[in-house]
Amino acid sequence: MSGRYGTSPGTARGAADFLVVGGGIAGAAAGYFLARHGRVVLLEAERSPGLHATGRSAALFSEYFGNPTVRALTIAARGFYTAPPDGFTTAPLLTPRGVLALETPGTAAQFEAAKVSGATAPQPVVELDEERALDLCPALLPGAFGRALYKPGACDVDVDATHQGFLRGLRAAGGSVVTGARVHALRRDAGEWQVSTAVGEFAAPVVVNAAGAWADELARLARSAGVRALGLVPRRRTAALARTPDGADASSWPMVSDVADTFYAKPESGGLLLSPVDDTPEPPGDIRARDLDVATAVHRFEQVSTLRLRHVGHIWAGLRTSTPDDTPVIGTDPRAPGFCWLAGLGGYGIQTAPAAGALLAALATGNAPPPALAALVPGLTPARDHGPDREEP
Repeated sequence: MSGRYGTSPGTARGAADFLVVGGGIAGAAAGYFLARHGRVVLLEAERSPGLHATGRSAALFSEYFGNPTVRALTIAARGFYTAPPDGFTTAPLLTPRGVLALETPGTAAQFEAAKVSGATAPQPVVELDEERALDLCPALLPGAFGRALYKPGACDVDVDATHQGFLRGLRAAGGSVVTGARVHALRRDAGEWQVSTAVGEFAAPVVVNAAGAWADELARLARSAGVRALGLVPRRRTAALARTPDGADASSWPMVSDVADTFYAKPESGGLLLSPVDDTPEPPGDIRARDLDVATAVHRFEQVSTLRLRHVGHIWAGLRTSTPDDTPVIGTDPRAPGFCWLAGLGGYGIQTAPAAGALLAALATGNAPPPALAALVPGLTPARDHGPDREEP
């Protein structure tokens, strides 16, 4: 494909208009929207995209989750999820779930804060008494909690269908996905970014850093071009799938959590997906779950439940990479022409991906951002965190 950035037929295999580094949900979304403007090559370090975070997500879409900037991105993404482009998927991407957040002992102030925050969501939170909460989730233990907040707009997300839809759309527009392409050198030369990987050399005038937990490591490779690391922190999040006892059918229950966010239990695959909502800093890598974290998740749920979960099967952990202010970084780097960031999405990557990808594509190509997102741009720019104090000596 001949793109607006000048890639011409017959050039080297690695030449492109845009190089996207990272094949998780962020990189896939960026590549999908950028493919409308030129040839995209997506470089994924692993054998398959989405191995460390996207494929290990709890898969919840929640407009009640995150700070105001994250929530605005999520709200802007709902339209894509509810009415995706023709050919993007053959199944619904969102399924109603709802979340029941409990006021447990000592969390009255947090309950009130969540109630105020949730009142501004497109589908506002509803305060419930114990009786009504038990109607929604009969497994709750009477007396173990006080009030409850119901978040009716929260939905399950088909993460795989979304991720594959982005990748499929990228390829359909003439782009390509290269796996096993871990980047080991990155430099800018004669107006193009030259990227050396384990499977060959690639070049493009624009490179997008969507490398997730490795985003700061990629930035350090481009230090000679003026790029600086932003102080991103990968954090471990643990999950476990437990079988419900005595044939209890949890499929219609909402996700259950406490307002202090110390646990959640979400119906999944005929059982319950549990997490202690751990947020432990970890170096980038293939993260493994720890038995103590799994036991903590089970214990915290059992404190508010009549169920005793004795059969915990599959356990895993993934990485959620956050900025110091827990707001994603989206946009062009002010110190390095053609270097773009789509990083630090934390636990919000799935729910914000359509909006974040579209915004990144607009900023990377010099086009006007979607109207619903234009006001967010100053708060998302790399410049807000960018500086020598974030870089290692």
